[in-house]
Amino acid sequence: MSQATASEVVNPATEEVLRTVEHTGEAGVDDAVARARAAQRRWAAQAPAERAAALRDFAAIVDAHVEELAQLEVANSGHPVGNARWEAGHVRDVLQYYSAAPERLSGKQIPVAGGLDVTFNEPLGVVGVITPWNFPMTIAAWGFAPALAAGNAVLVKPAEWTPLTTMRLGELAVESGLPADLFQVLPGRGSVVGERFVSHPDVRKIVFTGSTEVGTRVMAGAAKQVKRVTLELGGKSANIVFDDCDLERAAATAPYGVFDNSGQDCCARSRILVQRNVFDKFMELLEPAVKGVVVGDPASDGTEMGPLVSKTHWNSVSSFVPDDAPVAFRGDAPSGPGFWFPPTVLMPERGDRTVTEEIFGPVVAVLPFDDEADAIALANDTVYGLSGSIWTENLSRAMRVSRAVEAGNLSVNSHSSVRYSTPFGGFKQSGLGRELGPDAPLSFTETKNVFFAVEEN
Repeated sequence: MSQATASEVVNPATEEVLRTVEHTGEAGVDDAVARARAAQRRWAAQAPAERAAALRDFAAIVDAHVEELAQLEVANSGHPVGNARWEAGHVRDVLQYYSAAPERLSGKQIPVAGGLDVTFNEPLGVVGVITPWNFPMTIAAWGFAPALAAGNAVLVKPAEWTPLTTMRLGELAVESGLPADLFQVLPGRGSVVGERFVSHPDVRKIVFTGSTEVGTRVMAGAAKQVKRVTLELGGKSANIVFDDCDLERAAATAPYGVFDNSGQDCCARSRILVQRNVFDKFMELLEPAVKGVVVGDPASDGTEMGPLVSKTHWNSVSSFVPDDAPVAFRGDAPSGPGFWFPPTVLMPERGDRTVTEEIFGPVVAVLPFDDEADAIALANDTVYGLSGSIWTENLSRAMRVSRAVEAGNLSVNSHSSVRYSTPFGGFKQSGLGRELGPDAPLSFTETKNVFFAVEEN
């Protein structure tokens, strides 16, 4: 399919159509790649300080439009406004952080016999970034900011359900003075725009965030050209609660470790593993915490959880909670228009699909474990390995368990997974490569080694 089409973008809290977005066709992608190649050559030729200044200007204009971007995300994605303001500010901060990189990609001088050996960090060229619908602005920035800093051009394909904030960032980039065609947002279908990113020989790397199912297809397609990929895929993260932890705090924070963004988060701690001898007490503490989550109008400052993103996704989440599901308790959610789903706590058996499959909604499975070895085995009994939390006051146990759990991002006595200054990514089928942190720009470069022979006198 190469014909450009269009789709309606819907407010998930009201089910009202916000606008119609034109889709990019295959010919449009090819044209964008050609223009991006030319822009990239000019960008890479600029002095590092000039590129750094341009990224700071981009960050400044995002800062001036934080409220606009936040309100747009509230309408398009149903994110609570407080979360959306943080997300817009995060885009600014990521740009500011990586604006320091162009002047610090210094390469190395390596001692060798007979001459001088140096390395250069050469930009790849054109990078294709394919983003998901759950955190449109932030995840796009994780790709485009370090890629631009490393001297590349970037094409972004936002998710069809939630393209509006990314499209606006593309406009703000131009307004900030970033060179024309260097950063382009191409809304469209994954089967058209995304697949052309993968197949186009002049797109030298794909950054994909989404399902493991689609990620494997991206990886297979990229392999045909030995094209570089960074993949951030699914998760089924464990929140491990030991009997020696601050149980009240662990229970009070557990809902926010899984129900943030309505559970539409690859880092969601969607399995709570509780030591058996404190299981009943933990459940007593968890129930009021879950029922206290404020679910409602995402435009309201007091809202903590909004709707699911679409009716299609609502149906998917609902399929995990049939009428005979082992529901321990639920929170509240509005009735009427909107794709609302209440925070839901299940007490399933270990082999149940709610324990093994990624639900991507406000549904959490709570399971007991016997001892440390059992907790580790249960936490690792998944094809995923993205994130997780460990609750214990025992430092030695925290060290042992954090080294034993097969996941890329762990928190002890908290649920924090993502900081732009530290690396982020998964083990096993949760992905390949790392985003964020000080080394991210290097993943958008090739290392070139040059030896200069020195003649003896």
